[in-house]
Amino acid sequence: MNDCVFCKIIRKEIPADFVYENDKIVAFLDIAPVNKGHTLVVPKEHHSDLLETPDDVLHDMIVRAKKISKAVMSAVKADGVNLGVNTKPAAGQVIFHTHFHIIPRFEKDGLRHWPSQKLTNEEMTFAKEAITRALA
Repeated sequence: MNDCVFCKIIRKEIPADFVYENDKIVAFLDIAPVNKGHTLVVPKEHHSDLLETPDDVLHDMIVRAKKISKAVMSAVKADGVNLGVNTKPAAGQVIFHTHFHIIPRFEKDGLRHWPSQKLTNEEMTFAKEAITRALA
């Protein structure tokens, strides 16, 4: 994809602060970080989102994300880490090239987790049955 910002970063047409690179994956600091050390793990192959990415590519991404997460936590002295993937605009995806966010977390960083809600037994049953059918 010629106009994809991550493809341009991978081709080194746009500068980025790379922290890791191999033949399949790159990782670089997010230019709008949630916390210091916020890193993106990106496949070199262009795939628009998680659902379009081949399983073998996702496997390599998650293995590298684990390794990079440990390094990020150690480097910035984080207390934890969130690994996030936004898929489709409704979920907040704005760059349409698959990527994982490694977000270092600190005990008093002020960030909150997404809210939960209480569903009725009927809603839970409907969701369970619909998901089970979709997986069949």
